[in-house]
Amino acid sequence: MAADAALPPDEADLLHQWASALLTARAGGEGPDPAPYGLDLLGRWAEPQRRYHTTAHLRAVLRRIDELAPHAPESANLAVVRLAAWFHDAVYRPDRSENEERSAALAERALPEAGLPDAVTAEVARLVRLTVTHHPAPDDTDGALLCDADLAILASDADTYGGYVRAVREEYGFVPDDLFRASRADVLRQLLALPRLFHTPYGAKQWETRARHNLERELAELTEPTEPTGPADPTA
Repeated sequence: MAADAALPPDEADLLHQWASALLTARAGGEGPDPAPYGLDLLGRWAEPQRRYHTTAHLRAVLRRIDELAPHAPESANLAVVRLAAWFHDAVYRPDRSENEERSAALAERALPEAGLPDAVTAEVARLVRLTVTHHPAPDDTDGALLCDADLAILASDADTYGGYVRAVREEYGFVPDDLFRASRADVLRQLLALPRLFHTPYGAKQWETRARHNLERELAELTEPTEPTGPADPTA
């Protein structure tokens, strides 16, 4: 693929993965060169406001889909799930709340141009919108695969999880510390209150316990009392 000649090896590999998923989803149908669409997405994932939602996150989600794939039922449409991974944070501004909707709308514009049938485009967009809640229906195999892959970072080792937490904080650097800590703690409580974080059998078995441990530890760190930085008596 000529378009990847000037790319770093990691990005060239991602571009090949994009092309493979798109061509598989076309199922032999005609369409333009996948490369320009993939390059546009790579540019989006590399925008300067991102600290966690970067190409590294995209690569991690795609790896987790690969990890889940051998355990997925035959009905799973892995090419569509991978395309949804490419689009799920393609539009990302940490100061906005409609990122998933804007990302889904981007998929609805780009994928028909790239040669995908309307039904496939609609399914990709549906999966992207599902990442608002990460709560697929019990029979939503593809939704479970994408949501589990996206949340698998929660089950990472302590160092990787710590890097994730720091990167999220950097993305929200414009938020005062007290407000960020309170808001983040609310998010963690909501996650811990869910009956399950992972919806595939593999994810539930391999990741659930470790993810809850990480979330509980982070919540404890966020809510522990802080030491006073000055005299207790302001007149002292």
